[in-house]
This record gives sequence, structure tokens and C-alpha cells, in this order.
Amino acid sequence: MATERLLDGLFISFEGIDGAGKSTHIDGLAQAFRALGRVVTVTREPGGTPLAEKLRLLVLTEAMDAMTEALLVFAARRDHLQQVIEPALARGNVVLCDRFTDATFAYQGGGRGFDLAILAVLEQWVQSTGSSDVAFVRQPDLTVWFDLPAEIAAQRLQGARTPDKFEAQPLEFFKRVSDAYLSRMMASPRRFARINADNSRQAVWLDVLKAVQAKGWLP
Repeated sequence: MATERLLDGLFISFEGIDGAGKSTHIDGLAQAFRALGRVVTVTREPGGTPLAEKLRLLVLTEAMDAMTEALLVFAARRDHLQQVIEPALARGNVVLCDRFTDATFAYQGGGRGFDLAILAVLEQWVQSTGSSDVAFVRQPDLTVWFDLPAEIAAQRLQGARTPDKFEAQPLEFFKRVSDAYLSRMMASPRRFARINADNSRQAVWLDVLKAVQAKGWLP
């Protein structure tokens, strides 16, 4: 039985506003799983496939209304799921994804104020897998949310790089994004691990490690 569990695919998403420090810990977790002999697929959203990366560029740089933005994000997600995530999980890989659908509810829903009911319908359509008589909506097995006050995230990003159109938003936008992440966590508390990203890098890493260990996926 232990061997069977070892071969199950695992899907872990990493969420949080820019500046929260997700990327560093995604790499660390990938190394931890590889040390156990697991095959790890590291990917991101929007993006992860040639088509989805083209859509990502549009979403991050072009002016558009919230519905257009949401539709492009979900189109990228559909291609990403079909081309990368589902095949990797079927092979028994560990999939580590920098953002997934929670980010859409946070940024387009919370930040942009787009209709959450429409986002929920798109989520059902785009993430449904399996046969027509057994609908299964793909969600991460674990979502690690790096919770960081918007003011601190802004300080971390200051001068780090040229901001995209989301990073250039005012603080109030990111406060709404954080509130939306909180709402998603409250709706699915067993899926989320909330990490205080305002701690030291080592402390944050230990919290990430504990969250994954609590699931029994790492020793």
C-alpha cells in the first residue's frame, strides 16, 4: 500500500501576492521531493504551455476588461491542464504550480471585482475531467497560501523589476486580493495551508515543509 501511495500523482499549488516569496520555496520543495526519488513537474499559471505563455503575456501587459481577462486566464488553464498537469499526474508526478484557480478568484474576482458566480461556472467547465457520467473538477491536493500584508509585499518589490500591470496596482487592489484569498481558504479549509510570509525565509520554509509533512507526503 505504501508503494501505491508513493506512485500517486500529487498536485500542490502556491498562492499569494507578488513579493510573498513563493518561487524560492517552490524550488526547495521540488528538491525535497526529488530527494525521495519522485519525478517533479514545476509549472506556473497563467502559462505552462507554449499557448498558455502567449496568453499570459497578453493578460499581464494588455489593457482589457475583467471578463476578457478571466476568459483568457481560463483558456490558458484549460490548455495547461490538458497538456501538462493531467498527463503529469497520470504518470505519478508531483506537480508544483505557481498559482492556480485561487489566483483567478483573488485577482480577477477580488482585485478586479468580477462576478464570482461566473468565475465558479468557468471553474467547473474548465477543470472538469473524466467521463461524462462522473464529473470531477480538478483542484490541488494542497494549496500553500503565502499570506503577506500588501504594504510589505510592495516594499519587497520596490526596484526589483519593472512591474507588470498587476504589480503596478495600488495597495487597495492587493488588500482586496488578500481578502479574496482568505475567502477561498475559508471555503476549502482542508485544502489550504496558510503560511505567514512575513517571517524569515527559514521560518517560512519550515512552515511549508510542515504543511507537506502533515499530509504524509514527506518524512
